[in-house]
Amino acid sequence: MRQLLNKDWATMLSGFFFLFSVSLSSADIDQLRLDAIAADMQSRVDEERLSGAVLMIAQDGELQMNKTFGHQNVEDQVPMAMDTIFRIFSMTKPITGTALMILHDEGKFELSDPVSKYIPELAGVQVFTESDAEGSMLTEAANHEMTVQELMTHTGGIMYVPPLSSGPVAQAMIAAGIMRPDISLADQIDSLGELPLGYQPGSQWEYSYSVDVQGYLVEVLAGQTFDVFLEQRIFEPLGMIDTGFFVPADKAHRLARQYNQAAAGGLTRTDTGQFLSKPEFFSGGGGLTSTASDYMKFAQMHLNKGELDGVRILSEDAIAIMRSNLLPEGIDNIANIYPGNVFGVDFAVVSDSDAFNGVPEGTHWWWGIAGSWFWIDPVQNIVFVGMIQNDNIFYSIQTHGTMRELLYN
Repeated sequence: MRQLLNKDWATMLSGFFFLFSVSLSSADIDQLRLDAIAADMQSRVDEERLSGAVLMIAQDGELQMNKTFGHQNVEDQVPMAMDTIFRIFSMTKPITGTALMILHDEGKFELSDPVSKYIPELAGVQVFTESDAEGSMLTEAANHEMTVQELMTHTGGIMYVPPLSSGPVAQAMIAAGIMRPDISLADQIDSLGELPLGYQPGSQWEYSYSVDVQGYLVEVLAGQTFDVFLEQRIFEPLGMIDTGFFVPADKAHRLARQYNQAAAGGLTRTDTGQFLSKPEFFSGGGGLTSTASDYMKFAQMHLNKGELDGVRILSEDAIAIMRSNLLPEGIDNIANIYPGNVFGVDFAVVSDSDAFNGVPEGTHWWWGIAGSWFWIDPVQNIVFVGMIQNDNIFYSIQTHGTMRELLYN
């Protein structure tokens, strides 16, 4: 396994203080770059490619941009607001990894431990090889038990459900009820243990349901439900007052609607009633809703090496692990759509600045399937949080790339 990357990240300012209600500081980031970012986002809204957005950019713990665009509800012309709530989907993943690393700080597990040590349902799981003439899955034994580190890095052999994964294993996951909001996390793990892995552990990077398994591992190690653990150990200490697995009735008017670009132009609403009632399934891979300011607090805590406003969530050692390259030997990059990136604990980590729009090496980041995204740059001490609700994932990825170009090039 590769050695952890150098832990001597850029030093943060001492006496850090971050307050969202103050006016913007005089920008350290070139104002022309900030203006270009704002103009680009406004043009996307004006062209009806996006309904609206919230952008927050901070450097050295001080806000450089804190701006809304467009509408959270196009039909009723409700403007986007700083307290608009968004479905953040896979931006949940770094929060889940943080929860698990809290327990690592407490000595509850080692990264090299087999997952089956704590989740016996996943012991002795077979590995898919091919389908026979009748369409049945043929399997072989795993060459080793999946480790916690492999679980944390999408290299353990677990797949996702379609369309994020394809093939017989992914289809079997759907048939087994994996990721259904009305089936509990524990029941889903029971079903997962009856299915084969998609590939030998440690042999490839495959974006996966692994982070939901991490959420269950938190429950096992902590002895409490995943939602309660997140509330008590992350959200409440950081003041993330609008983050959770559903939006309560008194806040429902603040939940942004979700849209796709219509073939004839304009936007078509696509969201349903999901996220408006408490689910049975607390999805560590994609179940949270949040605001830009809440997520900024979480990201700033990571930039500060585990602490925000005097509250420590993680040790500096845990932060160093999370933002390091933990991929097995022989896996030099993750998906082709993310050139120049390796992987830590539920973060992509930039390993080649030139391949990723000039973003400094060591920057760690991720995004959600409805387009929301963020990055944490420990070289220039920048946090970027962007919130949108957009079904066109390729347009979202293009938007993210443009924002990186405008900030760094």
